[in-house]
Formats: sequence, structure tokens, C-alpha cells
Amino acid sequence: MSKTITQLLLFIALLTACADPVASVESTSILTGATSTEPAIATLPPPTLTFTPEPSPTATPEPHPLTITAMRDREYPGSEVTIEQPLAPGSNYSRYLASYYSEGLKIYALLTVPNGQRPETGWPVIIFNHGYIPPAQYVTTERYVAYVDLIARSGYIVFRSDYRGHGNSEGEARGGYGYPDYTVDVLNATAAMKAFPEADPNRIGMWGHSMGGYITLRSMVIDPDIKAGVIWAGVVASYPDLLYNWRRTTSIFATPIPASWRGWRVNLIETYGTPEENPAFWDSISTNSYLHEISGPVQLHHGTADEDVPVEFSTMTYAQLLSASQVAELYTYEGDNHNISNYFSSAMMRTVAFFDKYVKNAAP
Repeated sequence: MSKTITQLLLFIALLTACADPVASVESTSILTGATSTEPAIATLPPPTLTFTPEPSPTATPEPHPLTITAMRDREYPGSEVTIEQPLAPGSNYSRYLASYYSEGLKIYALLTVPNGQRPETGWPVIIFNHGYIPPAQYVTTERYVAYVDLIARSGYIVFRSDYRGHGNSEGEARGGYGYPDYTVDVLNATAAMKAFPEADPNRIGMWGHSMGGYITLRSMVIDPDIKAGVIWAGVVASYPDLLYNWRRTTSIFATPIPASWRGWRVNLIETYGTPEENPAFWDSISTNSYLHEISGPVQLHHGTADEDVPVEFSTMTYAQLLSASQVAELYTYEGDNHNISNYFSSAMMRTVAFFDKYVKNAAP
């Protein structure tokens, strides 16, 4: 064998010795050109490396923004109320298109202010929460005209927020039940009224119809400064009832749910499980779980022939309020509809009398 071949064989041997000790190597014979796979030359096994990661802090999940706890932890600064445009006056009050801010969004509202000498502490206030109206069809000066008029004529400032995404209000109208948005807008409206020069910040009540009833009851377990609430045909049931008992079924409730409202149900169940699987979560977002902490008396009105919201929602909530030792009144109207059209005058007289007792004439 020549010197060159000998040197080449020694070089190959050195390469083999440096190879991965547990791997197989493919080599080619210099003499024959044949290829074979053979175990590499064994060497001492490599040292075992042990890595102990630093313990990571356990993340505390953020509560869902719909939970009552999360909503109580937020701030509702409101803003100065701006008069955008004077409107045709009422019989004994002035009417305005106004605006305020909620989460940086400009929200429009209908504002009424009584004529005459302002009381020393300011006029009592009713925050008026309208029910569901398709946001694209909503107009500030339309709907609920007679409702607002009767309360305004009784010596109250009335402040009816449009909610975000309604009419000319900024923001997206995502709905009242799957997001806290509309309730946030109403709580900021309440804060804005507390700072309004004509208003008495210690005499604020709230009125709500349908979805506005849901917002009213919810606001009253969040803001302790709301003296009393009146709710007509309110969506005031727990979330499990909103899931299971607000549709056409063989249950005692026989009411359809608008298709556009079903998305929040699917989203919440997919994320948190059903009420049977995760009752603690569903209790945490249900106002009815907090009625023992409500801010003041509640008056409920409901027509027995309501085809939009089951009358049982009001009767159950009334029983729960009494069980929680709260002051509550319930009026049902035989054969009447969602707007209580047949007994409107009687229901409004009871509404104003309730506000007079618990808001206008409330002890400081």
C-alpha cells in the first residue's frame, strides 16, 4: 500500500472516531467503492444535561366583562352634557338633542328640563332606557314620545340615551345581552346627570322598557346612587332563563328570540360551558344573583299577552326581590301587549306615583 493510501486511511479513522457515538455512519470503501452502514466507533456517552425552567407565575384570568364584579370594578366618569340642538318644547318643559361621552364615544340623547324655578338642590332625574329598536332605524326624537312626556310633565329631568351605534351615536351596536356596552353607556349617562347643573345628583331614578328593563335592573346592582327603578315588560330573568326559556318551546314560556341575538348564546356556551356545566359563571353575569344588593325599590309592569318577553320574567323577578327582602311592586295587565297599550294611562300613573315617592320625595 502506498504512503498516500496509508495517510488517507488514517485520516478516515480519525473522522470516524469523532463521529456521533450512538449514530450509524455511511462509509465508502476506498478499495472497492462499495457503500455500507456500520455502527460508529463507540466512545463514552455524552453527559446528560438537566434543565430546570424557572417557575412561571400563575396567570389570573380576567373576569368576563359581563360579570357584575367586573362591571362594579370599572369607572363611569360620564362627561359634560352638551346641548346640540333645541327641540320643540313640551307643555311645561324644554326639550333638547344633547350629547355626552361614554368610553370616548360621542353618544346622543334626548333631554328634557322642567320650566320654572330650579329647586335648591336641582331637579329630580329619570334616566330613561329604551327597548330594542333596530339601530339603523333608531331616531332620537321618535318612539316613546308619550312615555317621556308624562314623566317630564311631572317635574323631572328626563335623559334618554340613544346607546352607541344608534342613530348618530358613535360606536358599534353589538347588542345588549352579550356585551356590557349599552349598560356602560347608561351608567355614564347617569354620571353625566350627576354633574349636570340643573340636576339633583341625589335624586336619580331609572325607567326601562324591554331590553331597557334589563339595563335598568343591571344598573341598579352596579350603581348604588340609583334611588328607584320602574321596569315595563322587562328582560329581567337570569341568563339561564334567557338561554332556555325565551323561545318557542313546550315550556311555560312561548316567546321567539330574534335571530340576531343568538350569537352571544353560542359564544358564551362555547367559552364557558352550559349553565349545568358551569353554574358559577352564569350566576356571575346574572343580575338576579345580586338582587339582595340592589340600590332601591323596583316597580314591575307586564302585560299577560306579551308576545315579545314572557310575563313570567317579571313574576319570577318580583318573587326573588321579595325573597331578598327588597321593596318591590308588580302589576300585571290582563290581555295586554308588550307596550301595555291598553292600560297605558294606569301604568303611567303608577309609574309617576312610584317615582314621586322614592325619587322626588325621597329622604336625603
